[in-house]
Amino acid sequence: MKLSSTTAASVGLAIASIALYLLPNADAAAALVDPATKIKFDDNLGTLPLFGVGVRKKGPIKVYSVGMYSDEDAKTSVSSISKSNKAGALSAIRDSLKSTTQTTFLLKMNFKVGAEKMAAAIADSVSPRATNKAAVETLKTLILDGVASKGAATPGTILQFDCSDEGVKVSVDGSEIGTAPGLRQAFCDVFLDDKAVSPALRSSCVENCCS
Repeated sequence: MKLSSTTAASVGLAIASIALYLLPNADAAAALVDPATKIKFDDNLGTLPLFGVGVRKKGPIKVYSVGMYSDEDAKTSVSSISKSNKAGALSAIRDSLKSTTQTTFLLKMNFKVGAEKMAAAIADSVSPRATNKAAVETLKTLILDGVASKGAATPGTILQFDCSDEGVKVSVDGSEIGTAPGLRQAFCDVFLDDKAVSPALRSSCVENCCS
């Protein structure tokens, strides 16, 4: 059966529309999804690119997913390092963060945790890595105050930790709570050193940033 020119044109437009629909969205492709929780992280947080994502587990419980964001220059500086040299790649990533303006850890809750328990868990992870114990107590109080204001860290709650030379700024669901001084390196190490709380984040950073 021969189609008229008008019908053929309509069919062509329909096929083109379907093809465009099936093409992967550029923004979606650049974002990352934590495979353990299916929680999505945007490819950028302001001007900071996403380095990697991972889950924080407590036994079988998937407590939260975490995404790490930092300077574009830091990400570029490790892009030529081979993924096969995981130890070397992780060391380079940690070193690259020391010269950045800001590194942010975005925690997206997957499991309900009480305010006191959430604050204590993070503070207890930072404390062995920090020399300024008073600053750790400040961090604990900031997290407690921020989470307690909404009752608990329920699924969907977002805790943001901006690490800079000034310290660690705490925000909960977009509301800034305050800053704990002098904990930048200690907080970064919670997620990146050999005893990191999310091995999956470390692996994701290597996979996403290195060649």
